[in-house]
Amino acid sequence: MTAIDYGYTALPTEVAAGTEVRFVNDSEVEAHEFVAVRLAEDEERSVAELMQLPPAEFGALLSDVATVIIAPPAAEGVVVEGTGRLDEPGRYAIVCVIPTGADPNEYLAAAAEAEGGPPEVDGGPPHIAQGMFAELTVTS
Repeated sequence: MTAIDYGYTALPTEVAAGTEVRFVNDSEVEAHEFVAVRLAEDEERSVAELMQLPPAEFGALLSDVATVIIAPPAAEGVVVEGTGRLDEPGRYAIVCVIPTGADPNEYLAAAAEAEGGPPEVDGGPPHIAQGMFAELTVTS
């Protein structure tokens, strides 16, 4: 799967359980991430619909993080949370919450030390506000 400014390419809509994610960043400027969050079984809204919610309400839905892969500009990603595999069947929101314009080295260093959520670094709105989100279904 590939990141560009500000979206994902080569991202299938469906993968089999156990799929290992290979994440590459084609941007020359921005760091990007692949955050896979399993949505609740009873959640019927699309990820695009969920993006319309107030930030706090949307954030509350993103508690079941399966994996986080961060990729510096023009590089392959590194798993910083989880295993890099999507093992549990279900629907997933794929998001990038890195602040627009954040210094990639600063973000990567802060992410290495962060516990329980994205690191706080200077920058503009998160990449999801620029449209960097997708939906993926993991099948059994």
